[in-house]
Amino acid sequence: MNVDGLLVELFDRIPEMVHEAVDGLTAEQLHWAPTPGANSIGWLVWHLTRIQDDHVADLLGEDQLWATGPWAARLGLRANPGDTGYGHTAKQVAAVRPDGPEVLVEYFDAVSARTRDLLRGLKPKDLDRIVDERWDPPVSMGVRLVSVAVDDVAHAGQAAYVRGLLLRMAKR
Repeated sequence: MNVDGLLVELFDRIPEMVHEAVDGLTAEQLHWAPTPGANSIGWLVWHLTRIQDDHVADLLGEDQLWATGPWAARLGLRANPGDTGYGHTAKQVAAVRPDGPEVLVEYFDAVSARTRDLLRGLKPKDLDRIVDERWDPPVSMGVRLVSVAVDDVAHAGQAAYVRGLLLRMAKR
């Protein structure tokens, strides 16, 4: 298998997880958290999308879709490219209020499509390119892409878990 095919396969598994986590939920359900200060489904999906958008835009040397697209206002936020959710306080987590699942899916799908475009045609030597020298050792493109995928899968799994809790609580 070619390296680009392997990465496309990895990243193409994430959209289904994201869609299933938010499908059919209301704005209030997307904002629900299992305990005060915990991450909501809406925040988790927004955050995983923000990380992918931020990192892939950097790899491409382009603006983030968050900064140029229509999604921020529909999530109750400003289109600040520096805000990915990393290190958010409970108050900042609570401020992420999607108006419905569609905004999360639309933003994620746009970011996912751009990621797929980047991945198609990558060569092994491309993955060795150093993209961040602030770390020791410096971060290569391959390491950055794996990091994004792991973060996305972890947060999509968390969102699915919170959804399960939410739906179970609603049945009581």
